[in-house]
Amino acid sequence: MNNHSVGIVQRQTFTFAEKEPMRLDSGEMLGPVTLAYETYGRLNAERSNAILICHALSGDSHVAGYYSAEDQSPGWWDECVGPGKAFDTERYFVICSNVIGGCQGSTGPGTINPQTGDPYGLRFPVITIGDMVRAQRHLIDHLGIERLLAVAGGSMGGMQVLQWAASYPERVRAALPIATTARHSPMLIAFGEVGRQAVYADPNWQGGDYYAGPRPAAGLAVARMVGHITYLSEQSMHHKFGRRLQARQRFGYDFGADFAVEGYLRHKGSRFTERFDANSYLYVTKAMDYFDLANGNGSLAAAFSQSKGIAYLVVSFTSDWLYPPYHSKELVSALTAAGADVTYCNLESTWGHDAFLLEVETMTGLVSNFLERVEKTVR
Repeated sequence: MNNHSVGIVQRQTFTFAEKEPMRLDSGEMLGPVTLAYETYGRLNAERSNAILICHALSGDSHVAGYYSAEDQSPGWWDECVGPGKAFDTERYFVICSNVIGGCQGSTGPGTINPQTGDPYGLRFPVITIGDMVRAQRHLIDHLGIERLLAVAGGSMGGMQVLQWAASYPERVRAALPIATTARHSPMLIAFGEVGRQAVYADPNWQGGDYYAGPRPAAGLAVARMVGHITYLSEQSMHHKFGRRLQARQRFGYDFGADFAVEGYLRHKGSRFTERFDANSYLYVTKAMDYFDLANGNGSLAAAFSQSKGIAYLVVSFTSDWLYPPYHSKELVSALTAAGADVTYCNLESTWGHDAFLLEVETMTGLVSNFLERVEKTVR
């Protein structure tokens, strides 16, 4: 643990919709609903310094800090959240919650259904990015925050940022959608389906009712391996692995992990199954595929017609082939057409989609300067 860490943190929970269920975009009702969340820094007297960070597919509420002095694994964006960092916890009150449908403390398919006493499984209703944000709004209300200074996030987190801006423009001063999109392309939907099919094909999946027995770890691991390839770039894979062998001097002429990249993907897949629920993977990836801000609004620009009072910082990365820069450029065009205050940066990087997690120095300067400008509008 270093001096620039937020230190020891604790996960909290908030439960709502106990008497009146929350209506979902599908028309289904869900309740009660629990959100796991963490907070860092202090909320000022005016309650004007709160920043909500939204996590990506494999993330959770643990964005920064450690759970104990012995903990070796900091939060997933620890290098950007803390004292003196991009999201400076000496200036801002930072909030991060696990999305509904997730598996790290929030209500999801692995949660006990109060009506049956068993885990929901596939009886859990299908959720959308809009539903995730609607649940977050209840949390922000619970914390007594009328208007967030900013909402920020990368990848699926960026989708939630855009949904916040479109659905609750009066509750947000600034939006930072990073390495994201306003809608999935056919290629992205295809990758999502391949991952889901890998889970379905695991004999342990049992139609989603596997909680009393062995988990569908093999299928989920393959899904993660496929997904993880899309987070990298060809350049980064050449740099990190090349055609190097793993623990061998020559080819084994068998089906072991000859190449370093094979061993890496197997490791990533195995580790993912230790902390993520296969059914949650199905629900969250489906929510990403359904996401399309233009749907129901006539156009993407129309979706932001009420959010002219929000300052936007849109960030993309040159080597990101999961959400290539053209996704962000389409978003910027729509925001400009809507008359929004938008700053766009397409950053040079060889790290692919994961650049938003790895380009720490660049992101720190960019985000810090933007937030300082937004702060001045509050004073």
